[in-house]
Amino acid sequence: MTKKTGILLTVLIVPVLLYLGLNQFGNNHFQLPRYIPVIDSTTGEVKMAKRKNPRWNETEMDTVFFQIPAFQLIDQKGSVFSSKTLDNQIYVASFFFTRCSTICPKITSQVSRLQDTFSQDDDVKLLSISVDPKFDTPEKLAIYAQRFDAKADKWYFLTGDKKTIYPLALKGFHVPLADASEYDEAIKNPDETFIHSERLILVDKERHIRGFYNGTDKKDVDRLMMEIKVLKRIYESEK
Repeated sequence: MTKKTGILLTVLIVPVLLYLGLNQFGNNHFQLPRYIPVIDSTTGEVKMAKRKNPRWNETEMDTVFFQIPAFQLIDQKGSVFSSKTLDNQIYVASFFFTRCSTICPKITSQVSRLQDTFSQDDDVKLLSISVDPKFDTPEKLAIYAQRFDAKADKWYFLTGDKKTIYPLALKGFHVPLADASEYDEAIKNPDETFIHSERLILVDKERHIRGFYNGTDKKDVDRLMMEIKVLKRIYESEK
């Protein structure tokens, strides 16, 4: 074998070996953090529990992470929406209100991009939860949903009892939310009344929060799209 032939074989074979190596060993290395570890109220330390590592089929100690609690609201059709609908689903939640003229249209437009990207993926659902439930009746939500071409059983616009929605935002999805009129009755402008987060929240099939994203920032929503795909690959690699 001449020196030139050896070099040629190396140039041809190494990329093939590298490709095979990545396909054989790279699929199980996807990572996506979990958020909000559970704190033991008696010790003040992060809770730990045994879990089975699907990759190595071994039991190990791992951090216990907060899970979104069960909830029940009303969708844009006027039907009861139970969080059980989201069992074994990946979903993205956001908070808005139909009278909002500032950040809400921007957020909803970005959620619409998510719908377009995952329109054929039954594993991915979208939630837009009103922070102005007294005004945002199912009828108003249906009109708003139509404005953004929301697809039935893919993108849910939700309203309900304020006593349910506000604790759900604050203690469930861990995003800020306030009704300023409760502190200053002189405030009448809806945009000044409802103070809510622009964040989109990615939730996995186990109801763990896997990411927070700026819903008014296209690049950050692009990152969300990529991380949904990463999360799906993680589930596929664990089968």
